[in-house]
Amino acid sequence: MGTLLYAMKNFISVHDVDNIDALVQKAISYKADPLKDRLLGADKRIGLLFLNPSMRTRLSTQIAARNLGMEAIVFNMDKDGWKLEFEEGVVMDGTSVEHIKDAAPIMGAYFDILCIRTFPTLKNKEEDYNEVLVNQLIKYSGIPIVSLESATLHPLQSFTDIITIKEVFKEPRKPRIALTWAPHIKPIPQCVANSFAQWVNAWGEADFVITHPEGYELDTQFTNGATIEHDQRKALQEADFVYVKNWSAFGDYGKVLTHDAQWMLTEEHLRATNNAKVMHCLPVRRNVELSDEVLDGASSLVNLQGANRVWAAQAVLSEILNGSN
Repeated sequence: MGTLLYAMKNFISVHDVDNIDALVQKAISYKADPLKDRLLGADKRIGLLFLNPSMRTRLSTQIAARNLGMEAIVFNMDKDGWKLEFEEGVVMDGTSVEHIKDAAPIMGAYFDILCIRTFPTLKNKEEDYNEVLVNQLIKYSGIPIVSLESATLHPLQSFTDIITIKEVFKEPRKPRIALTWAPHIKPIPQCVANSFAQWVNAWGEADFVITHPEGYELDTQFTNGATIEHDQRKALQEADFVYVKNWSAFGDYGKVLTHDAQWMLTEEHLRATNNAKVMHCLPVRRNVELSDEVLDGASSLVNLQGANRVWAAQAVLSEILNGSN
């Protein structure tokens, strides 16, 4: 990737980033001096639209915006707003009250940057993977759009994960990173796993393996470049970082194919690693995805990841503000 051009228009995926390492350094510089650009967003407003619950994403983005001098306004569309319609040419005689073509331009007039968080239905693969909501906001709002998680990706989380790995790993070699599937009690989107794979592959500075039971293969547009290994213990050998996440099936879309508790990460699993650090995006189902002993142990990076969400968001918002000034 080339030099940082300070011309980021949207932040939807890694493809909106010209230079990952440079953006990481910007985030780390904000961690050292959070208020150094406190006037950059003065007199500008950022809208945070949530169709689904959030804790870390919501709070960290609000703090990041405030550090840059922006006014942040949060709107829970699933509770406070009308049900939106997205289909073109639809006769709106059903439950939808407002079309995105009418709502988005108004939000574009109210805000300088618009952030959106939504989840997939896990029922219609084509509809989810077409990212209709995000793409229509980009099309009709006329202002920069930041994804706070979409139907297929969670770019702010993945950027945070790269920041955390770069901050922790000091060896003069590429780290070995293993992304491992874990059990869960219900169907979970592929967003975090897709996004982490996409960012690690685009970064190109790691030996990367993805491990999961058969049937849990992710979309190859995100995993190409990674080694796929169905033997979890083999995949974890000599790993420097183990990223734990559940996801439902992509092929047999949205289905839970197994609840195999042997895939839950424990200290016993970590014995084959290179004293690996353990990562998870949170929230986490304790003693389902990860054991207490791992989460509460010295190898866990989950709290550092959560704290670094502020600096990831601040770096991204700074890039967009610099591009629009």
